[in-house]
Amino acid sequence: MSALIKSLTTTHAGYGLTILRVIVGLTFAAHGSQKLFGWFGGPGLEGIGQWMESLGMTPGYLLALLAGSAEFFGGLALVIGLLVRPAGLVLAITMLVAIFSVHIGNGFFISANGFEYALALLAVSVAIMIEGAGKLSVDQRISS
Repeated sequence: MSALIKSLTTTHAGYGLTILRVIVGLTFAAHGSQKLFGWFGGPGLEGIGQWMESLGMTPGYLLALLAGSAEFFGGLALVIGLLVRPAGLVLAITMLVAIFSVHIGNGFFISANGFEYALALLAVSVAIMIEGAGKLSVDQRISS
């Protein structure tokens, strides 16, 4: 078990990844809070669930709960730097689902609800998953 935890938390990344991780983590947490709690002008679980149902994604409420939780809790994990590799994996999968179920048919640019923003978040999530949390993180503290 100790070896598994060490493999998930070891990082050789520096301070730059820490900055990227915190900013993207805050972004994910904010988006997740819109879905889960209706904060920042978001529709909350009921609204997101109904929207997902309208796209043919059922059961909408459960999928909204899963997507919102992945973004909110995964984002918080990135912010504090705790288990960022598993969080990065969950967030990357969430962005792949968003790209292929919502955005891909709208082209690249976000101005037409395209996939550019979700792709950028996917790329950062994968990079964090590969590199680890960086120097200023709980993961770094655990693995030292």
